[in-house]
Amino acid sequence: METLRYVYEGKRKITKRAHIGVVASGDLEILVEPTEEKEAIVTIKTGSEGFKEVWEAVLERFFIKNEVTGIFTINDFGATPGVVGLRLAQVLEVSEYE
Repeated sequence: METLRYVYEGKRKITKRAHIGVVASGDLEILVEPTEEKEAIVTIKTGSEGFKEVWEAVLERFFIKNEVTGIFTINDFGATPGVVGLRLAQVLEVSEYE
């Protein structure tokens, strides 16, 4: 099990908690909650070790594009970069709607 942590500057606050996905083969879950900080704090727990550079590329692309703040917890079970991007977009959408 590998734990990765990242911090990104943000301008737009997540306004409510959200949960998307499941921890299952080839998938992941993302939990997000608001923060008063002007940054996104991302913690990833994954059973697939050795993919740090891939995680960095996917997350950097997402946070540069969206500039959101919040606490993101990602529990991964071998999701591909495409699935990670999809789940990030979904959790952002869910966190913005009542």
